[in-house]
Amino acid sequence: MMTWPARSPPSETTRPVYIVHSPTNTDVEKISTRSGFSPCGSPVTNRQGQVSHYHHDSAAESSSTPRVSRPLTNEYRSVQLHDLDRRVYEDHDNDEDYDEMDGSDERMRWNTRCYSCLLFTLVLAFTLFCLILWGVSKSFSPIVNLKEMVLESLNVQSGNDQSGVLTDMLTLNSTVTILYKNPATFFAVHVTSSPLQLSYSQLILASGQMEEFSQRRKSERIIETNVLGNQIPLYGGVPALYSQRAKPDQVVLPLNLTFTLRSRAYVLGRLVKSKFHSNIRCSITLYGDGLGKKHDLSKSCSDH
Repeated sequence: MMTWPARSPPSETTRPVYIVHSPTNTDVEKISTRSGFSPCGSPVTNRQGQVSHYHHDSAAESSSTPRVSRPLTNEYRSVQLHDLDRRVYEDHDNDEDYDEMDGSDERMRWNTRCYSCLLFTLVLAFTLFCLILWGVSKSFSPIVNLKEMVLESLNVQSGNDQSGVLTDMLTLNSTVTILYKNPATFFAVHVTSSPLQLSYSQLILASGQMEEFSQRRKSERIIETNVLGNQIPLYGGVPALYSQRAKPDQVVLPLNLTFTLRSRAYVLGRLVKSKFHSNIRCSITLYGDGLGKKHDLSKSCSDH
């Protein structure tokens, strides 16, 4: 009978015990990123060198990470705060610039409106002042009085006109005296006149031109104008002369004296001007025996 020696219990191999500390989430991400290990992998299943290396790296990372991350985080936060403050300051400056620009534009518009209103008010006031002056000046119309007329000569004789036609020719010489008065208290007037015409019906027998003049305010003058007719062909148009040819002292000749007197007043320089027109018409009867005598015109003239 064979006996087998007693089998001793197998000796258990003593294995070193490793303590593994699981890193934080931040450390795991750094470890997985830097060393390429997956945090889900078990370090016990790896070889001892790898496990110890992993443990060493984990400890190193775990010991060094808090010292590095805090200053970076603080610096990052300080940079963020600095940038934020700078942006806020710049935005505030921009807002102030915009406010200043808006304020200056508003003041400029306000000044423009004020100046426009002031200019419009001045123009309106000046226009109203000119209208008042113009209206007041109309009440100072010049006064024109025909004083007298003197028939100095009257001669009718036979002759030829410019075309050689035989007819009676009239020569007449007379003087018209006019009183002109400017009653205005604050402006002078410049006076012109159309030709003074002495006519029988529609036939003009004599004419004369009055000289231009300027009349000061509140003043008057006497104007004498010669009204002449030289060799005026009659063509039988004045029968009163033919009937009384043998007796020239008995000639009675009704005539009309007409002219227009224009007065221009410069009230305010060239800006305000007033014009006055006087259309004078006088009915005159000349007598052959009244040569050289004055004929009163004060009651025989009218202004129309």
